[in-house]
Amino acid sequence: MAWTALFFAGLFEIVWAVGMKYTDGFTRLWPTIGTFTAMVVSVVLLGFAMKTLPLGTAYAVWTGIGTAGTVIVGMILFNEPATALRLGAIGLILIGGVGLKLLGS
Repeated sequence: MAWTALFFAGLFEIVWAVGMKYTDGFTRLWPTIGTFTAMVVSVVLLGFAMKTLPLGTAYAVWTGIGTAGTVIVGMILFNEPATALRLGAIGLILIGGVGLKLLGS
């Protein structure tokens, strides 16, 4: 259950990171409300996951999902470059997260 919560915490991190782009410096009401809501949900789910998972593992996987996902969404929604080096870096982040999961929860 903790890994599921952590996965969804990472997804909500992607939502709030992308949402910040739409807030226009927190001047647009509904995108701002959505962004802050996603932030709260993400941190609450992370806290739930940390009840059983080690701090370092949970935090690294959470930020890894958020980082990789945000970069991928940026490529899709905002035409950010999808170079081989960027894709390789995302792969390394994902490999690190999987490695932490496999080496001990």
